[in-house]
Amino acid sequence: MLQYPEKDLLNPLFSALSRPEERVRWHAVSVFGQSVPRLADQDMEAARIVMRRFLWSLNDESGGIGWGAPEAMAEIMLHHDRLAREYLHMLLSYLHPDGPLDHQDGNFLELPALQRGLLWGIGRLAEKMAPMLVSRGVAADLLPYLQSEDGGVRGLAVWSLGRLRVVTARSSLLPLATDRSQLRLYQQGQVRTFSVAELVQDALIQLTHPLSS
Repeated sequence: MLQYPEKDLLNPLFSALSRPEERVRWHAVSVFGQSVPRLADQDMEAARIVMRRFLWSLNDESGGIGWGAPEAMAEIMLHHDRLAREYLHMLLSYLHPDGPLDHQDGNFLELPALQRGLLWGIGRLAEKMAPMLVSRGVAADLLPYLQSEDGGVRGLAVWSLGRLRVVTARSSLLPLATDRSQLRLYQQGQVRTFSVAELVQDALIQLTHPLSS
């Protein structure tokens, strides 16, 4: 697909995000992460329009659901520093409840399916931006998701906390060490099934190598 002009890819990629086939959706996320950064290098405003389109899709007033938007935004920001500087705060706002009227900085996502996408995005960004995310309090923002009724949300919160390597999260992870709920996780171009308990064990190993070490 990357032999085509970036702008010609956008509409098919947006359509692919809502496809029922898991592989198609995730490959669209990956291609967004390659094509939009290249577009930004050519035409920054055109790339901003793409990012704003994702944000609008997550707005209740859009009439849509925003399937795949958090994941694609994260993948794009992972590969383009300027877009990350401009839009990371918006992605993080989806972790936060709205709060009091005079301190509304949150755009909390209610649907577990969107929460799973957001948490995957946080974990993906932690690959490159863990210190920045920790400095912004993301680890504390993730802790409530460990109590979710949705096993996928719990598992992806565990996965993201492990990748942030915040040692103080250990006591919050331990109660999930026997959680057999399963989820699908996309990594390195492949989707695999894990239990929450397996992700806890992996996260605990990662916590033995804190960011400060």
